[in-house]
Amino acid sequence: MKIGFLDGAMLKKAFIGAAKLLEDNKEEVNALNVFPVPDGDTGTNMSLTMKSAVNQILNLKEYSAGKVTFAASNGSLMGARGNSGVILSQLFRGFANGLKDKDTVDTSDLAEAFKLASDTAYKAVMKPTEGTILTVAKGCAEYALDLSKEEKDILVFMEKVIKYGNQVLNRTPDMLPVLKQAGVVDAGGKGLIIVLTGAYNAITTKEDISLESFQKEAIEAKPTIKHIGTSDIEFGYCTEFMINTDEKDYDDFREELIKFGDSLMVVGGEGLIKVHIHTNNPGQVLEKALKIGELNDIKIDNMRYQHNHIMEHGPIKDLGEVDKQEKEVKKYSFITVSIGEGLDTVFKELNADYIIPGGQTMNPSTEDILNAIEEVNGEHIIILPNNGNIVLAADQAKELSDKRVYVFPTKTIPEGVTALLTFDLELDIEENLQNMEDAISHVKTGQVTYAVRDTEIEDVKINKDDIIGISKGEIMSIGDDVEQVSFDLLKNIVDEDSSLITIFYGNGIEEEIAFKLSEKVEEEFEDFDVEVVFGGQPLYYYIFSIE
Repeated sequence: MKIGFLDGAMLKKAFIGAAKLLEDNKEEVNALNVFPVPDGDTGTNMSLTMKSAVNQILNLKEYSAGKVTFAASNGSLMGARGNSGVILSQLFRGFANGLKDKDTVDTSDLAEAFKLASDTAYKAVMKPTEGTILTVAKGCAEYALDLSKEEKDILVFMEKVIKYGNQVLNRTPDMLPVLKQAGVVDAGGKGLIIVLTGAYNAITTKEDISLESFQKEAIEAKPTIKHIGTSDIEFGYCTEFMINTDEKDYDDFREELIKFGDSLMVVGGEGLIKVHIHTNNPGQVLEKALKIGELNDIKIDNMRYQHNHIMEHGPIKDLGEVDKQEKEVKKYSFITVSIGEGLDTVFKELNADYIIPGGQTMNPSTEDILNAIEEVNGEHIIILPNNGNIVLAADQAKELSDKRVYVFPTKTIPEGVTALLTFDLELDIEENLQNMEDAISHVKTGQVTYAVRDTEIEDVKINKDDIIGISKGEIMSIGDDVEQVSFDLLKNIVDEDSSLITIFYGNGIEEEIAFKLSEKVEEEFEDFDVEVVFGGQPLYYYIFSIE
């Protein structure tokens, strides 16, 4: 079989095939995490991002190559999770720009789109690192450009590009020493090869690919529920929808909607716009939207009804955006990412306005963070990701918002707690950000978890189910006893410049056991203040903050 071009229907099939193969193999990608800890989520994040892309494709009424790729771009943009998901969304963004306005594409078109995809992804990362998904994407793009000059059969073209991409992937350990030490290839790069392979497999088969796994899934941030009266809910209907449109400039449309309610969000472009608004007149809002395009994914929730239901029966499944922030605009609003009942309580007590559930193994999407931004009313909005794998999604949400948003790139829970403790409401934003940066530079984080596989890192053998203590990306202690490994970890990271040790104990650790550990720590570090706090975090027995 020889194929000279792809039309929109074939590209739709290719994206579905890519998403399906990635979903089927996401655990293989997750297992490539450098550290053998139970939070390898590259495959999961890429798969969820792909599903969001496919969901937008399925909403299309007509399938030209350009429209399919732009739907995938917009869907992945809003659904991107983790650094790998954000980079994948940027690859799709560049790919879509390369195929703009095209009905069909040939190998030359694909090669140019691959190149633009790679360039776009590189620009999206502040400090690109070779030996990652970026390297694999660039290698495929450069090879595709040369190959397309001679090869016009798309199947042969893709087969050779994937084969070359695998060769680049297998060289990633030579580019990143940490991969070589762990004996793995780059997880994101592996995920990208699976995406390309799934697309190729879909094009080669004459069978329809099941769409069962890719029906619309509502994965939204669950806000913190406050006890408020329904009279405080000025605009009662949470209204969301997508517009398929050729409209390029939608500022006027946004201005028209402002008078109908609050919590307005109008983002997207290039053929697809997402709208969110709290209003008392959803019908009038939809009428305005129909003037610029076709509507999809319409969702209207009665927030007053939902509130009463919660007060009487507890939360409703997939409640979404029920929480109503204070009407008046504050000078500062804080959004923080947290996972664990105790950690949530800590952040609430430190005046966090909005808590996005997430962390290890559960990275929130760009849309989750964007929804949080729209729900708070600060003149300045500060986001604390508290996880290095959430920073890029937060940055992407910031770029999509019209509000004054600052992503303060905290990479651990202790850094997030310290940042909030340092913040002074009387100071201006620039001085606060500088003070927060200075403060977290003096914070050390230790984490205790377990190994999910056998491995060897820097000549140290680690067996599956070993207890391991980690700090600053290094394994500092190993053993078979949680308390002993925790104690050894602290001895390795506490220094004379520190004076306070906070122990956040996780879900499954009894309070009595945590206090026994604290007594041992107090005996070892006599001049230190030691605090014990219930964190309730999963996967990690203890999180330590050393200041």
